[in-house]
Amino acid sequence: MKYAFITQHKKTWPVDLMCRLLGVSRNAYYRYCLYQQSREPDPEHLDMLNAVKEVAEASRYSYGSRRMKRALNALGYPVGRRKARSLMREAGVQARYRKKYKVTTNSNHKQPVFENVLERQFAAAKPDQAYVSDITYIWTQEGWLYLTVFIDLFSRRVVGWSMSSRMKTKAVTDALRMALWRRRPEAGLIVHSDRGSQYASKAYRRLLQSNGFVGSMSRKGDCWDNAVAESFFASLKKERVQWRHYQTRAEAQQDILDYIVMFYNSRRLHSTLDYSSPNDFESAMAELKKAA
Repeated sequence: MKYAFITQHKKTWPVDLMCRLLGVSRNAYYRYCLYQQSREPDPEHLDMLNAVKEVAEASRYSYGSRRMKRALNALGYPVGRRKARSLMREAGVQARYRKKYKVTTNSNHKQPVFENVLERQFAAAKPDQAYVSDITYIWTQEGWLYLTVFIDLFSRRVVGWSMSSRMKTKAVTDALRMALWRRRPEAGLIVHSDRGSQYASKAYRRLLQSNGFVGSMSRKGDCWDNAVAESFFASLKKERVQWRHYQTRAEAQQDILDYIVMFYNSRRLHSTLDYSSPNDFESAMAELKKAA
């Protein structure tokens, strides 16, 4: 009863004074406080643990402590990275790590190539100023599924994509046409890729030329020149594909579409965007532009 009284009135009178008046030692009172904390769960702590589990599930267990910290901050929990790591450990949450994948680019062709106009300038000042593109492959029980994407460097948003059973030029032009339809970029847009034969084809070059776009290609054998597209594929495979066993191409297509639209563009936190999603980043920048 004495300890409970001190706890109830500690904001009114000094703890030392109440301990002396009630005839209890201060150390004994603080031991009582520690015991009570171990017995009674902290509601906020339990809420944070639940939040960690929900964020982990929503991200398909792709968030490490850095992104988890940002996600918790966005939910109103002012935790640091160390606390986020501790909460993840207590909640039994671990980030999944990717396997390595081989390169698919075939640059052994005699078709003309573009100069490296982009020159690793991966920070764009406005939307639809520069896109990067690449092709990757996903295994299904029906055979390979090839995915082509175009990414806006301003927001890291995937603005165009296509999936097909063969790695043909049409897959690339279809993905670019999707980006044109969705974004309506103006002439002068830089479109960067590797030196794959699909990007050196006449059909692709004509599509760029007819829209007044500037073609750009990586130096031969240098994957860092297209690091943003490579990073997207690494995230896709680490966070989704390697945890799946697709029976059909249609199943893989649906899952990859879900990843791009429902997670990567709309919810995934990007460190280059100060831990915003591409959609949220574009919306925030649009609001700032209106207010300026």
